[in-house]
Amino acid sequence: MINEQTAKELAALAQLSDEQGVLLPEQLVIIHKERWFKLFVPKTQGGLELGLPEGLAMEEALARIDGSLGWTVTLCAGASLFTGYLPQQLTDRLFEDPAVCFGGSGALSGIAKEVPDGYQVSGSWKYATGTPYSTCFTANCKIERAGQVLMDDAGAPVYRSFIFKREEVTVKNDWNAMGLKATASNSFNVDGLTVSPDRSFMIDPGATTLPGAIFKYPFLQFAEATLAVNTFGMAQHFLEEFDKLLQHKITSGSFAAGQEVLMQTRQTMAANHLQKLRARFYTAIEESWLIVVKGGKIPQALLEHITQLSRGLAKSSRELVGDLYPYCGVGATQNGTTLNRIFRDVFTASQHLLLNL
Repeated sequence: MINEQTAKELAALAQLSDEQGVLLPEQLVIIHKERWFKLFVPKTQGGLELGLPEGLAMEEALARIDGSLGWTVTLCAGASLFTGYLPQQLTDRLFEDPAVCFGGSGALSGIAKEVPDGYQVSGSWKYATGTPYSTCFTANCKIERAGQVLMDDAGAPVYRSFIFKREEVTVKNDWNAMGLKATASNSFNVDGLTVSPDRSFMIDPGATTLPGAIFKYPFLQFAEATLAVNTFGMAQHFLEEFDKLLQHKITSGSFAAGQEVLMQTRQTMAANHLQKLRARFYTAIEESWLIVVKGGKIPQALLEHITQLSRGLAKSSRELVGDLYPYCGVGATQNGTTLNRIFRDVFTASQHLLLNL
């Protein structure tokens, strides 16, 4: 799936990337060459046009190399999915840029006032992954008409999504989390920006502007699944590093009595449990994807099952890392060690709202 040499190059850059708090130019060259920011974008727009199962497997593989790398590709590739809900004439122009990268936020923290020539938008959005390289930003806004926020029949605010050009937003370099440092998930804002109606869209299978099954797949389950495979990929990386530590301790004879068997047993049990969860997860994803490809509608029970599996996979991945980390020793708490970086990344990722609803 990922060329072995490419994977080694990316892994070798991970620590420096974490220290500098951004993806490095060498990493970005590879990302753009491989078109990973456009995993689900149609081939007609220069994308890979992957199906959901293939895209998830790619995101998992990237997160297994490095958490920040996988998370950034996943969030930006997820944002680029919105090409299927925007006017094709608009997105065709955007994808003429070989370095195009969609970023943004799913938070409903903006107001869009209806004006004669479109919308006047103001708002501030946190945690927009990949801000240094995003060429455009997407954001959600409540709709205001004649001074009043529109409400739907259920009493919830009516909202729409918007796309902004990079030069239209102000980025605040405020990402200072303990992990996923190189995701550069900073805040951005706009203040009284007027945009035309074609810069507004609805993330709804009934409002697609491009063909393709991926645009008909429910976005909530799409998002939950992508976050889950990231956490799982990081946990797999942790297990690899834990095994290296285990083998070193065995070779050096540094185990206390009984400790070797305990660590090996815990590692094996955790790895086997995760693999079972992964298999169940991908089986459900494949089933749901096949339904959409055939033009059907995924049953609500299956959607709820995918939500549960996604959150369960992420939760178990986090718990595995938390359970094994105390056995790694003081050395793994030192900044600059791979085990420390993975630990920080996993527990930062675990704070995402969709994994904890």
